[in-house]
Amino acid sequence: MSSHHLDQQIVSVKPITVPAPGRSLDLLVKVTAPLSGQNLPVIVFSHGNAWSLDGYEPLVDRWAAAGFVVVQPTHLDSRRNGIGFDDPRFATIWRVRIADLHAVLDGLDDILLQAGGLETRVDRERIAIVGHSWGAQTAGAMLGARVLDADGIPGEDFSHSAVGAGVLIAATGTGDTLTPFAAEHLPFMRPHYSTMTTPAMVIAGGRDQSQLSTRGPEWFTDAYHLSPSPKSLLAIAEGEHTLGGIAGEMAAETTDEDPTRVALVADAISAYLFNAFNLNDAAWTDLNSAAAAGDGTWAISSK
Repeated sequence: MSSHHLDQQIVSVKPITVPAPGRSLDLLVKVTAPLSGQNLPVIVFSHGNAWSLDGYEPLVDRWAAAGFVVVQPTHLDSRRNGIGFDDPRFATIWRVRIADLHAVLDGLDDILLQAGGLETRVDRERIAIVGHSWGAQTAGAMLGARVLDADGIPGEDFSHSAVGAGVLIAATGTGDTLTPFAAEHLPFMRPHYSTMTTPAMVIAGGRDQSQLSTRGPEWFTDAYHLSPSPKSLLAIAEGEHTLGGIAGEMAAETTDEDPTRVALVADAISAYLFNAFNLNDAAWTDLNSAAAAGDGTWAISSK
């Protein structure tokens, strides 16, 4: 694999329509990729609540410059669809989100073909799922996490055989401490992580105080602590829910604007995935060394 640098030119193609039978609206994706390079690994990215294929440029552009092909669907909960908590469709959106990712993986060849002939430049053996917030729960399901029903029984297995690794950014923890609002409107927010066997990194902010749980920021580390190895945890002490603004610069919900933190998140994910995919372990080794030698503003644990 040729080396890529952050001055690497990238290109995006949007929108591409993906076949998704039974979906109330067309499934659209954006593909971002480096202009050159072969055998490129793939990241399929699931956005947080209300975002779209146009969000998360600060992450996606760095991943593409580092040598990934990134595919971003717009889920039904996007602001552009206007489906609120009181819409009858809302209760099943969590399932449609997972179905969206399956549709992207199952339709990947055609997506790559429509994205400017990328089908000859991608390594289909190296596909990762990454998600933020609600997208992290969606991604977790693709890695083997289940959703507990009202009786505490784990639901179906939504994992996909094409997924070799994943990253969960600000993933919600267990559902036993949901606030009344969350329990009423987000009953699916009861993840069960003991079956999440796919290698993954969890990223959590030490100042991420959720309005959906009565627990503190450590709620966002459950995905690491409660899932089987191999797993890694990147803990960012001052990080809030958007970890410096990963969804976009100057976005309304970004309350801890910090471009350096965003770059850390992006580059840590690239480093983790290159290592997980046995492409290059140098950046991951360097990151772990930097964490160990650092001032404690961020730390990495692995098991």
